[in-house]
Amino acid sequence: MLVIIGGIFVCACVFGAYASHGGNLGVLWQPVEVIIIVGSGLGATIISSSPAVLKEILHQIKLTLSGKPPTKAEYTEVLLLMYEIIKTAKGNPLSLEAHVEKPEASEIFKRYPSVIKNHHVLHFLCDTLKVQISAPMSPYDLEDLMDKDIESIHAAEMKAAAQVGKFGDAMPGLGIVAAVLGIVQTMGKLTMGKEVIGHSVAAALVGTFLGILVSYGFVGPLAARIELGINDSAGIFNSVKIALLAFAKDCSPKVCVEFARRSIPPEVRPTFEEVDKATSGAGKSAAAA
Repeated sequence: MLVIIGGIFVCACVFGAYASHGGNLGVLWQPVEVIIIVGSGLGATIISSSPAVLKEILHQIKLTLSGKPPTKAEYTEVLLLMYEIIKTAKGNPLSLEAHVEKPEASEIFKRYPSVIKNHHVLHFLCDTLKVQISAPMSPYDLEDLMDKDIESIHAAEMKAAAQVGKFGDAMPGLGIVAAVLGIVQTMGKLTMGKEVIGHSVAAALVGTFLGILVSYGFVGPLAARIELGINDSAGIFNSVKIALLAFAKDCSPKVCVEFARRSIPPEVRPTFEEVDKATSGAGKSAAAA
């Protein structure tokens, strides 16, 4: 929502100020210039990206426009899930195998829909637990394994932000291309009178204007917002990692959750009392199930 509000604010300031000084907004409507600038930029992005990166770009843009950073409620769900998983593993490690093999069918995982929807986090958690069930590792080796997994996921996601940033960086240059083509077209109208030439030159200069505006007013900020969203989502991975490390060190379920809770950013971190009350309730519901 903030992305859309910001875009509206940019348009209001630029075009509103232009119109308030007597500018003719109709002159700025140059669809051919837009096709040259944006179309060639998209083409260049397709050339420089793999299918996986293009898919990730669309995914990240969708998340940025419609999504939001992980909330306190989502972090609380992660903590409660970790509490139930670790408690189950402490009671009977072999019983955990059925839950991590098919998490979508697990009664434990079903209670935490936000985790099931986050496929990267779900696979990260389940794959790590599968390793610990089949061949337990030392906390140091386990941390190294999880760090490599997180780095790989983060690097793949950041490629999308980098490509969107490159797309934005290309806009001013492609705006100049559109402007040059407009001037070339103007050269063929020198005998048509001052008004025609003036309109043609103005249309050509709109290309430069649009290229700069799209770059610094929209695409550049969008790339920065995608990167920020990726970094925000990494907090979930870190919380899961901290809890699993505490579990590997044979800490109790509540201590594992407390380690994870302390790693959550302060602005969305649930309090100790909130988590304590929630885990008590989770323990009762798990026992009943």
